[in-house]
Amino acid sequence: MKALTFEYLATMARLPRLALANLPHHIIQRGNNGTEIFVDAQDRQTMLDLLREMSRRFAVDVHAYVLMPNHFHLLVTPKMADGLPQFMQAVGRSYVRYFNNRHGRSGTMWEGRYRCTVLQAETWLIPTMVSMDLNPVRAGLVARASDWVWSSYAHNAGLKNDVLISPHARFWVMGNTPFARDAAYVAAVEAGVGRDEQEQISHAALRGWALGDPLFIENLQQKTERRVTRGRAGRPPKAVQKQA
Repeated sequence: MKALTFEYLATMARLPRLALANLPHHIIQRGNNGTEIFVDAQDRQTMLDLLREMSRRFAVDVHAYVLMPNHFHLLVTPKMADGLPQFMQAVGRSYVRYFNNRHGRSGTMWEGRYRCTVLQAETWLIPTMVSMDLNPVRAGLVARASDWVWSSYAHNAGLKNDVLISPHARFWVMGNTPFARDAAYVAAVEAGVGRDEQEQISHAALRGWALGDPLFIENLQQKTERRVTRGRAGRPPKAVQKQA
């Protein structure tokens, strides 16, 4: 299949998703037309069970998650590039089949394809985790991140063990002991993320642009023909010859 040019991609409603091995990806999957995708605790637990099963099947490490009423966020690292789309497809199809059967409905649940971005772990992994855990607070569902039980906050804060979670190496360097790491993460969530950081995290995920410093973006661009940012990364456009 002939590669699409950037000019053609720019006219399309969506870009091909980035899916690269051994790099963290922030994923957002929304319900169709903003409808709720979880009715009760059983639905949410079924989703977590599917995430755990499929993450093992397709070799995808899950570092963080939050299940909201009409969408969910994941922070994952696939060990193989094709593992991520296979993982998301398997989770999505299995959950729709379960949900439709249980609630007597038919048709799709999802608002198109899931949104996804690659991010630089050193600078953006912890802020993205914090942003995800504060999502229920920003939505007015709870007063504190610890009050929302359908997220990975409790695990990363040392309050319980969640077998779904595989901590990223960047999380491990937050402290020399489990207690120190837990305390550091709790402090990070209490500090929150600034408005500019939050906008960058959200914009990158929704638009599919990579999130990182210029060197990270430059190195990332060498791994894919798909342009990874709106900036100058990637192959420069062809020079236009001026008319005499």
